[in-house]
Amino acid sequence: MNGHVAVIDLGKTNSKVALVDTRAATELEVITTPAATSEDGLYPHLDDRIIEEFVINSLRELARLEDINAVTVTTHGATAALIDSGGQLALPVLDYEFDGPDALADEYEAIRPPYSETGSPRLPNGLNIGAQLFWQASTQPAAFARTDCILTWPQYWIHRLSGIRCNDVSSLGAHTDLYAPHQRRFSTLIERMHWTSLMPPNVPSGQALGTLTAEFCRRTGLEPGTAVHTGIHDSNASLVPHLLSGQTCFSVVSTGTWIICMNIGGENVALSEKRDCLYNVNAYGDPVASSRFMGGRERQLIIDQEVHRFESNPGTQAAAYGALLRTEIDDTAMIMPTAVQKTGPYPDAEFTWLKSARTTDPAQRYCCISLYLALMSAECLSLIGAQGPIHVEGPLAHDAVFTRMLRAVCGRPVLVSTSMTGTSVGAAMLIARPDHMPAGHDVVIDDVEQRWLRDYAQRWQAAVYATR
Repeated sequence: MNGHVAVIDLGKTNSKVALVDTRAATELEVITTPAATSEDGLYPHLDDRIIEEFVINSLRELARLEDINAVTVTTHGATAALIDSGGQLALPVLDYEFDGPDALADEYEAIRPPYSETGSPRLPNGLNIGAQLFWQASTQPAAFARTDCILTWPQYWIHRLSGIRCNDVSSLGAHTDLYAPHQRRFSTLIERMHWTSLMPPNVPSGQALGTLTAEFCRRTGLEPGTAVHTGIHDSNASLVPHLLSGQTCFSVVSTGTWIICMNIGGENVALSEKRDCLYNVNAYGDPVASSRFMGGRERQLIIDQEVHRFESNPGTQAAAYGALLRTEIDDTAMIMPTAVQKTGPYPDAEFTWLKSARTTDPAQRYCCISLYLALMSAECLSLIGAQGPIHVEGPLAHDAVFTRMLRAVCGRPVLVSTSMTGTSVGAAMLIARPDHMPAGHDVVIDDVEQRWLRDYAQRWQAAVYATR
């Protein structure tokens, strides 16, 4: 199929619906709104009603622009929907940042499978879906007992669109404790908790499942018979274009609320559970050595706390970065991890600025945030044995300070995506390959810039290790 695909792209920070031209592998239009959550009711949860209204309105608007041939979904991980026999939610969809599951951490730890089986590190709050489900079953037993089906977050929306129930291994393999990636099967937790009957079939991401229901056709203006394809976890959607390109050794840095680094064909290293390393599962069911930190959230927290007076644009960033490069390293501020604790390669470290008083210009401090995120990304890449060119997807692909530091500190080619989202194009490529695979732009830095960036990186690394 060649034509136009509508991709419902639900991130933790923003919800989007993109219209993708599959022949050119480009987004023609992206409609965005802040992610909808609610504190009302039993516990903090994702507001599916507001999200659905946004999806419907966006599909209706995009349908006025082009004929839409198919719809698919990509979403953040660590989210599950419990469906009753009537197809409705048995319980609200828990927000994975809710700390309720931590109250039963000891009880859950006693029954969860080992890291060696699942490749899922033990994470705080609801970041392991297994912990969410255990907490919901323990605290809301009557409602949980009405559950007829457990769906990953992309497939909940596929169910809403088409009425079809299935799951995808890319979402099940995203630090859920529910999946054993190397054995390509459910983990022992599913059987131990008697959840086997609640798990619908796993269907490959991008596969044609059916068509939009008559109700959704009426509400969106899409044509009857519009195809619906299985969804995918968002970071793995970012990986798709590179898997299809024929490369054998490379890494991908997928940026959004989380910065997730993935190693394909690099060194085979032992992953560290304590440093937020994990095995993701790609669109084709293969395990992928990965590491991550909550970089997008950290960036926003630091901006809000430290440099909220400054609004970045490419012109001001370039001028500030140029000024920073003319500054002595000893007179330049640095950020120490971690602004969102219990995540990332330094989960127990406490965020602080070093030499904060020496860089007072807000625009230059903004550049220091980008340098910090690049250095953390480089550490994540090192932890998973990444080799070969580095492909940057998502918002930070358009941050020149981030990509230039990444190029300098890693010493390998860095190629940046021209896509607005990265995730939407990848999800659409599973439905139809483009006429030509999109090529990223190579990041080029001169010798003087490289020496300054590497000197900064070495001093940052020394400071981090001195405080561990």
